[in-house]
Parts: sequence; C-alpha cells; structure tokens
Amino acid sequence: MSVVLYRKHRPQSFKEVLGQDHIVGPLAEAVKKGALAHSYLFFGSRGTGKTSVARILAREIGCVPEDIYEIDAASNRGIDDVRELREGVRSLPFRSPYKVYIVDEVHMLTKEAFNALLKTLEEPPAHAIFILATTEVEKVPDTVLSRCETYTFKKPTAALLTGAVKDVAKKEGYAIEPEAAEVIAMLGDGSFRDALGVLQLVLSSGAEKKITREAVEKVTNVPSHVLVNEVIAGLAERDTAKALGAVHRAAESNADFTIFVRLLLKKLRFILLLRHAPDMKPMIKEELSEDDFALLSNLAGASGKHINSATILALLDAYTQTSRAHIPQLPLELALLKLIGENKNETTP
Repeated sequence: MSVVLYRKHRPQSFKEVLGQDHIVGPLAEAVKKGALAHSYLFFGSRGTGKTSVARILAREIGCVPEDIYEIDAASNRGIDDVRELREGVRSLPFRSPYKVYIVDEVHMLTKEAFNALLKTLEEPPAHAIFILATTEVEKVPDTVLSRCETYTFKKPTAALLTGAVKDVAKKEGYAIEPEAAEVIAMLGDGSFRDALGVLQLVLSSGAEKKITREAVEKVTNVPSHVLVNEVIAGLAERDTAKALGAVHRAAESNADFTIFVRLLLKKLRFILLLRHAPDMKPMIKEELSEDDFALLSNLAGASGKHINSATILALLDAYTQTSRAHIPQLPLELALLKLIGENKNETTP
C-alpha cells in the first residue's frame, strides 16, 4: 500500500461522507440554491472529516485545484502569513467562479494574525470563500466566530467506524472478522483517520488475507476482550482471584494497561448508563458486540449491584496513575483489591 489508506479512501462527494448528515445536507442544499456563505467554521475532533468536507464543498461549487488553497495554521500562524493571504485573496480565480481558502487548525493563529484575518472576513471579495477548521473552537475569537457559518462535526459511533473499517478492508482485498473490525474501530477512538491508520498497520503486518480479532490484538498489543470481561465479572462477583488472575494474564501477554483500563471504564460506564438511563440503550447497543451487550445488560441488573459510581471513580484514579507506574498493572491491582475488599466488608456483620 503506497498510499495512506485514509487518503486513498477519503470521501469524494457529499454522499460518501459518513455520519455527518446534519452538515452535508444543508451544505448540499446551499450549493444547489447558490446560497453560499463567505466564511465557514468547521469544528470537531481529529479525523472526523472536516478537511474532506471542505474539499468536497470547494469542488461542488466548481473550484479547480488551482483555485483551492490549503493553509496549515499550525505552521503558518503569524501576521505576515495572513497578510500574504490577504494579498492573494484580492486576485481573481484562475478558472473557477470562486477561490476557496481552507485554513486548518485555525485556532493556532496568533492574536495579531486573527486581527488581520478578521478584516478580510468582514469585507471579503465576492469571489472568496473561507473554510476555517479547528479542533479547539474555544480558542477562536468571538469576533471571528460571529462572521462564520458554523458546523459542528460529530464523532462517529463505534458502529459507523466498524462499518468503515469493514468497507475499506474489503476494497483492499481482505476479509475481516466483525470482532476484528470492532477492535480497530475502538482503537480509532472516534476518528476515521486513526481507525484506518490502525487498519493499515494490521494489513502491513502480514500476508494473511483474513483478519481475525486475535491478529489485531497481537499486532496492536490491545488487551484481550475476554480478560477485560473477566475483570468485570470479578468485580460483580466480588471474586478477587478472578479479577487479579485476569490482570496477571494480561500482563503476561504484554498488554498495554492504559488501554486495558480504558476498556474497563468504557464497559463499566455502559453498565451504569443501562441501569440509570434506559433511553440510551439503542445508542449503547450500537457501540458493542452482541455478546458484550448481553453481558453488560445483565450486569446492569441485580447481578451487577456491586458495580457502581465508586467503581468507576477508583478506576479513573488507576487510569491516571497507570502511565507513570513502574509496574504498569499495579494501579489497577490496587484499585481492584480496594473495591472488592470494601464490597466484602459491607456485608461483614
């Protein structure tokens, strides 16, 4: 694979954009009606498609590559860079009705650069359209925000990411087990780019044309879901040996304990949400495999009564300590001993 998967399979039209219907619908309608704004702000976490949608919008309004300008504000953040941009804006497009300026990571601009950009946004030439993209909208001045039509990009669900991983794997000539795709989606952490980066790592690690969950866990060093579920069962059953035994086996397999505790927290959170916010059940079901959903739904009832908010608080503390611990599994082991021990003491006469 000479081309990075995320670039190779980048959406080329509004119809190909996944999980952002609330954005592509209004944009497509604006293009159809010719009701375009001169300044847009795309906000969302990394890998959610901000730059892809910006490029699609530019093409949809008839811009050729020569009239699309992409600027990385992280590298071109000074007032001189913006002054150069302002000078270029004045000239007419080469072969398009508009010149489109896509400014990525716009929050990285200096205060002086923002002030210079604001003057252009206040009185833009009729042929200029600005698309500002950011992961940190709170760092963009209100004076700039007020002059932009703002769109907030959602993080894709685990189900959506899983589907994307399956689709790209198939296009690359690989068969992938559903659970393997789910693990890759989980590691993507709400980012199409990151998920496809993990998939690329897996594909480049071997010649096998079938991708199994075990293969993904081996390549990415992600902890086995079986061991994660055993720890949860140990918490629910107040079985110290079961919980610590699973942690020990994870350590023997050289698991990444930062990810291990993160997986634990994710599933424990779902247990509490299923118990206290039943309306969220459809959303949670989308995020889990059938087996995991059945397990967590059961633990949301009486069988998981010992799993509560205190459980999550203790593991959150363990999570913050794990990356600094000389023995990576030690913070988790101590948290489990405290939790299971305390639960047992609650019933001691």
